Amino acid sequence: MDVYRTPDARFENLPGYPFKPHYTELDGMRMHYVDEGHGDPILLLHGEPDWSYLYRKMIPQLATAFRVIAPDYFGFGRSDKPTDIGWYTYDRHVESIKALITELDLHGITVVVQDWGGPIGLRAATQLPERFARLVVLNTGLMSPGEGWPSEGFMNWRNFAERVGLDLPVGKVMQSSTAGELDEATLAAYDAPFPTRESKAGVAAFPLLVPIREGDPGAEEMREVKTFLAGWNLPAIVIFSDGDPVFRPEVGHRFAKMLPGAHDHAEIIEGAGHMLQEDKGEEIARRILEFAG
Repeated sequence: MDVYRTPDARFENLPGYPFKPHYTELDGMRMHYVDEGHGDPILLLHGEPDWSYLYRKMIPQLATAFRVIAPDYFGFGRSDKPTDIGWYTYDRHVESIKALITELDLHGITVVVQDWGGPIGLRAATQLPERFARLVVLNTGLMSPGEGWPSEGFMNWRNFAERVGLDLPVGKVMQSSTAGELDEATLAAYDAPFPTRESKAGVAAFPLLVPIREGDPGAEEMREVKTFLAGWNLPAIVIFSDGDPVFRPEVGHRFAKMLPGAHDHAEIIEGAGHMLQEDKGEEIARRILEFAG
């Protein structure tokens, strides 16, 4: 299997991202993660097509109370990137995050999930429940067909991603997913892990892994996660934005109704897009610290 490793020089002097890299070896490949602060672990799981850079505004605040672990999935960020689009599956991403959790021997985890972080992180949590203490759910879904899924916003994104494939413009996608204007240095930082077409197999694969029809791979697994979560009284907070065309506020309200520990309450952040960590990262970090108390 061919694997692309982004040169370290691509990650030098990224604005707002001074964090020392850490690596672990999984399945013969190198997975990168940020490891900052001390205390019980908080696991920050990113989505598509971004990487742990998305959490840079939150990490310093969270590190005052937690040991912050922010990995890059295989195919993203500073982690190794298999160049075969067919290598990428929902199961593989879940298993790699579970392997990281067990490799670092994390217990008492607060997990923060957004976008693909939801299907990956919530499934990992339900399969290793003894290691998790809290759930923080941001702009995500457990995307089995029905209940308004797939949304029009998602299908517009999926059709675009399928059309451009390995030419997916990561920085431009990130700009379109935020409410504010990103400067050139920030756009370049989101592009940094992906300097070649072959480095983009993961970002090209992810949109096509989302189940949109009955019987699609992953649909039944996501339903099983929903069933487990509905009976799991773990403390939870649901924070969605008001400007996400893929996961609208009503999805957040449904999440809050499903999670017993959320007490039927979803918080809606104003003035934020799909990538709400980029738009309102400091505010979200503050709310998480208040929630964790």
